[in-house]
Amino acid sequence: MAKRIYVAYTGGTIGMKPTDSGYAPGDNLMALLSEKLPADVMKSLPEFELFEYEQLIDSSNIRPDNWKQIASDIAARYEDYDGFVVLHGTDTMAYSCSMMSFMLQNLNKPVIFTGSQIPLCEARTDGLENFVGALSVATDDRIKEVCLYFNGRLMRGNRSRKLNAYWFDAFDSPNYPWLGRADIHIELNEQLLWQSQGKETFLLDCDSDPHVLPLCLFPGITAQWLETAFQQPYSAFILRTYGTGNGPDQDQELLKVLTDASAKGKVIVNQTQCHRGTVRQGSYAAGSALARTGMVSGYDATPEALFCKLHHLFSMGMSPKQVREQIGINLCGELSQ
Repeated sequence: MAKRIYVAYTGGTIGMKPTDSGYAPGDNLMALLSEKLPADVMKSLPEFELFEYEQLIDSSNIRPDNWKQIASDIAARYEDYDGFVVLHGTDTMAYSCSMMSFMLQNLNKPVIFTGSQIPLCEARTDGLENFVGALSVATDDRIKEVCLYFNGRLMRGNRSRKLNAYWFDAFDSPNYPWLGRADIHIELNEQLLWQSQGKETFLLDCDSDPHVLPLCLFPGITAQWLETAFQQPYSAFILRTYGTGNGPDQDQELLKVLTDASAKGKVIVNQTQCHRGTVRQGSYAAGSALARTGMVSGYDATPEALFCKLHHLFSMGMSPKQVREQIGINLCGELSQ
């Protein structure tokens, strides 16, 4: 029996059209695909149904409510289709992939995100290859997770990052190998694919207001600056530190601010500023000092995955203590443990 794929068009560059202010989301994507793909090529593609969201967005405008819409959309149609493709803007695609992996756990069908760097309306668009490639991998029964397909690379969604604004190789997976590669044939690294831990679990709670504030250490950062940040109405803070999770351990005032914030129930997660690597808070004295303040390690999770995991956990109603415990648990392939 032929596979049926559901395609959710949420907006993004792939369907954009030129305006006086630059590219902006455009509607009627199916007509554009039919114009670009000859009829015989269209017939050779997996059977798909394209649903165009009423409010198309540039992904720079993504909000948690959009994540709830996408996850709920897939959950409502889960039994009716064999796989899912989400057409999404590239700027925040890694966030949305990550969030879907937490909201749609233990999948037994593929959910594939893709988009383009150049719109379909342009001659040199990369959108056709990305669309056709995503459709193809969305029919593969071996894939049971949220993935990102782009420029021939298949990556775990919650391991992916947008690393280049100008290359077709826009995305990579810094701390985890690619799941597959599309050349003449589509080759999967089957041993790397996520194996579902049980029955599908759709956790669709996603609060409208963010719970997480990312912060970044910088040379000369002061305790007063950090204290002001911790006064903001957020439940969790991602502190991007140096190297393997190090910070200014000689600044006792700053360490006290961190300690006091943790004692007051703020969840502070230690994440490296490095593109690749993991946090090991005990590798250096400068990291051990941060661990003693109550900070918890974010290990090798991407900034996008960590942000979404924290938002997801607090949206589920967990206490700060429960969230701290869950940060080190590999829920859906976001950590190397």
